[in-house]
Amino acid sequence: MTLTDTDREQLVALVRDFAAGEVAPRVRDYDRDEHIPIEILQKMAELGFFGGTIAEEWGGAALDHRTFAAVIEEISRVDHCLGVLLSMPSALVGGGIERFGTDEQKERWLRPLAQGTIFGGAGVTEPQSGSDVAGLRTTYVEDGGGYVLRGAKTWISNLDIASFFVTFATHDPSLRQAGITAFIVPRDTPGVSVHPFKNKMGFRPMCSGELVLDEVRLGQEARLGDIGGGFAVAMTAVEKGRLSVAARAVGAAQSCLDASVKYARERVVRNKAIGEHQMIQKKIADMATEIRAARLLVQDCADALDRGERARQETSMAKMYASDVFQRAATEAVQIHGAYGISDEFPVGRAYRDAKVFQIVEGANEIHRTLIARDLLSPREARA
Repeated sequence: MTLTDTDREQLVALVRDFAAGEVAPRVRDYDRDEHIPIEILQKMAELGFFGGTIAEEWGGAALDHRTFAAVIEEISRVDHCLGVLLSMPSALVGGGIERFGTDEQKERWLRPLAQGTIFGGAGVTEPQSGSDVAGLRTTYVEDGGGYVLRGAKTWISNLDIASFFVTFATHDPSLRQAGITAFIVPRDTPGVSVHPFKNKMGFRPMCSGELVLDEVRLGQEARLGDIGGGFAVAMTAVEKGRLSVAARAVGAAQSCLDASVKYARERVVRNKAIGEHQMIQKKIADMATEIRAARLLVQDCADALDRGERARQETSMAKMYASDVFQRAATEAVQIHGAYGISDEFPVGRAYRDAKVFQIVEGANEIHRTLIARDLLSPREARA
């Protein structure tokens, strides 16, 4: 879908109004409860928020990546966990189905996912392999015309609401990525169990934890893509996932700046607003400058994806820098708020807890620095 600037502004305004009216009054309480109210998700579905970049043919909104990022940033100014859910149909959960799935798989899983009538999870990370997807240890064997999966995934999101999981297993770990195949696993399949992690430091409303696959028997219709083609399925949505993390980090960092400006204007010490002090002004000026730079990196990344490029370097730069900016913005916001910054009566405390997690998810920032450097140092012809 080709949107005009006016169309984009109207969509972002719709998301902004929804976040302010429906989410902001409740986010503190449901962060405490570690559970996103399902009625908020239902209202988002009614407004078509989950369509993302998925083609209209399969129930999506066919947004360009710049608009996709702008929508995620806007809702993340109030709750970035909702930004995660907005991104999943287009990225880690639905991206592989859209590219590699059969028409039957798209009709059964992708269409309702894009319409927000069901939710899914992506079972990639494992306790031993972490970001080394090729080093996974979950296995499968062919049996009776189908497949049997054995293994466990960890830090998997949407354990409470997912109707299915896109997951990955190998028939021979020594083959690394060449041995991996992707599968769509319905949640109610015998042998599937979930074990949420409670009382997390950040991302508390997201129900994340362990996904166990204990002799899970699947038919041929559950295989996603070719045998041995699972690594390509996993990688197909990586760039969109990193774009989403970067956009969410920008939105969350902007919320820290907004709260800091408001507090610096209102907080009076010795008959003087603290915003009149140069040290506070420096913190706010640095936050604003870094957030704008991060937003420009996100837009550059989105434009590269809209041109059909892999954008490996751009997505790593955007994810790494934006999450580092969020961490610095949250730290300074708490410092500006002083003792009130550590109370959940003010949103900057929640932001501070979440910011550290941003530097780890979708590849720790140390990994992204390595990826950027390797790309720059590799021969030019190898970058295509």
